[in-house]
Amino acid sequence: MGLSGLVCALLLAACCCSRRAAGVPGEAEPPDPELVEAEVGGTALLTCGPSHSQSNFSHVDWFSVHKEKPTLIFRVRKGQGQSEPGEYQKRLSLQDRGTALVLSHVTPHDERIFLCQVKRPQSQEHRIQLRVYKAPEEPTIQVNPLGISVSSKEPEEVATCVGRNGYPLPQVIWYKNGHSLKEEKDRVYIQSSQIVESSGLYTLVSILKAQLVTADKDALFYCELSYRLPSGNHMKESREVSVQVFYPAEKVWLEVEPVGALKEGDHVEIRCLADGNPPPHFTISKQNLSTKEVEEMTPEDNGVLVLESAQKEHSGLYQCQGLDLETMASLLSDQQELLVNYVSAVRVSPAAPESQEGGSLVLSCEAESNQAVQFQWLREKTGQVLTEGPLLQLDNLKREAGGGYRCIASVPRVPGLNRTQLVHVAVFGSPWMTQKERRIWVQENAVLNLSCEASGHPRPTISWSVEGTAQEQDQEPQSVLSVLSVLVTPELLRTGAECVASNALGRNTTTIFLELDSSRSTGLSTSTVSPSVRANGTSTEKKLPEPESKGVAIVAVTVCVLVLAVLGAVLYFFYKKGKLPCGRSGKQEITLPPSRKSEFVVEVKSDKLPEEMGLLQGSSRDQRAPGDQGEKYIDLRH
Repeated sequence: MGLSGLVCALLLAACCCSRRAAGVPGEAEPPDPELVEAEVGGTALLTCGPSHSQSNFSHVDWFSVHKEKPTLIFRVRKGQGQSEPGEYQKRLSLQDRGTALVLSHVTPHDERIFLCQVKRPQSQEHRIQLRVYKAPEEPTIQVNPLGISVSSKEPEEVATCVGRNGYPLPQVIWYKNGHSLKEEKDRVYIQSSQIVESSGLYTLVSILKAQLVTADKDALFYCELSYRLPSGNHMKESREVSVQVFYPAEKVWLEVEPVGALKEGDHVEIRCLADGNPPPHFTISKQNLSTKEVEEMTPEDNGVLVLESAQKEHSGLYQCQGLDLETMASLLSDQQELLVNYVSAVRVSPAAPESQEGGSLVLSCEAESNQAVQFQWLREKTGQVLTEGPLLQLDNLKREAGGGYRCIASVPRVPGLNRTQLVHVAVFGSPWMTQKERRIWVQENAVLNLSCEASGHPRPTISWSVEGTAQEQDQEPQSVLSVLSVLVTPELLRTGAECVASNALGRNTTTIFLELDSSRSTGLSTSTVSPSVRANGTSTEKKLPEPESKGVAIVAVTVCVLVLAVLGAVLYFFYKKGKLPCGRSGKQEITLPPSRKSEFVVEVKSDKLPEEMGLLQGSSRDQRAPGDQGEKYIDLRH
């Protein structure tokens, strides 16, 4: 550049500067407007210039500028304000002696520039930019209900995020497993759109599309909305969701429940599993361990084969086959052995053992199993363990040795696996009665059930000496119980009843004596008399079931025994006091105190039942002289 050009440039710059300094209209740039922020529904304070301004605010005009077109909305004249008709007519009011204008019930439409003009002493204007904010609602997220296949060639919709009623439009960020997602070609695509509500608020709709892999089957997705308020930046998060991912299986395997040693009778489930979604179509094959034959089985839809009660025939090698119906690929699991442990039915020999008294028996127990078996012999009636092992030796047999014996075959390695067999040992002998003699109290014209029990080998038969309806019940192989229903008549009271048990080796009887219970009513009733204790000596055989008794005879016996016991105690008391000398004469005289002026005689007869007399003697502890078997009379006089 030459010297003349440089001089011209300097002159032009100086001219421009002088024009700007002189304030030529249209040449100076307007200052940036003052920024005021407010939330939707709140109030905005619009101040006409700085608070230290010396302007006269008695004459001010306020304008709203929309699309660069100012519209008068408020006038201030001599400190008094007046709204112009329009959208702001009822929402503006003066404050701070006319220097500020308050805008209430702020809406998104209020986001614009407001202009105030002061006319005096000279024309002056001030521009205000109002920014409006509204926090969006909690974002909602909806996952794709149809799921996504990993074989898809294009990104598929994962979920949709919606943020409603925010202002301005919030920003959305997508996350997977806590890490933010960014758009990636052919892999991740985020499609967002907005809806402007009639209120001016925004609703944001964002759709996440992605191409997923098998590892995403457990992935968690959520969206985040970020927005600004006058107080600063904020954010809101949606809940986490997972999308169903479809992928082919790569492995098939087999599981058996329960885990551990199995036994016959167990509920067993053979389950086919795969690592694909959806699982493939399963079939199960079983190979017999001995014959090597293969059997095809069809499990339930969930791939489970249920054995309600497993048997040894279910043992074998099992294998699952999975067929992917989409790719038609087939996968096989490893073979797994299923072993159902068992114990066969127990066999005892001899099956019907019998022996003479004093003889011997050897009982043998056998059973098969795929495991080692232990044997044990028990006495059935007591549960007592007699011996360990398959053989039971019984020597010098007595009648009491007859009855049930049980052999138990068990497998210690498999808890709960056992089988048992019961065998009855019979010892030859004539009938053995539960009782030899009984006395009972009855009511005349009552229907009475008399019972009689006998055992022996061969099994005895029972007959009765009186007419009635008899029913027999088998108790054990060598025992029988007979129940006779009879009507109590004077003849029956006189003769009693006799039960006769007989077999090929002899006979035996039980005699039942009936005593009339006069304290009871004589109306027609029914009672049952059952056998109580055995009268044949030392049998330890388990007591057989008895018919139920009505309790009438038992109550009568109890009352009589209590009366005799009390009377015996009184006599024993007088004897100890020396008032009752015991001699061998039929009557004894007792001297009473002078105060006892009355005279009476107490007669004690010895015709009571044997068991009642025993109770009386036991309570008094007084032993009768060997020759004293008659009646005693005690004459009580003053």
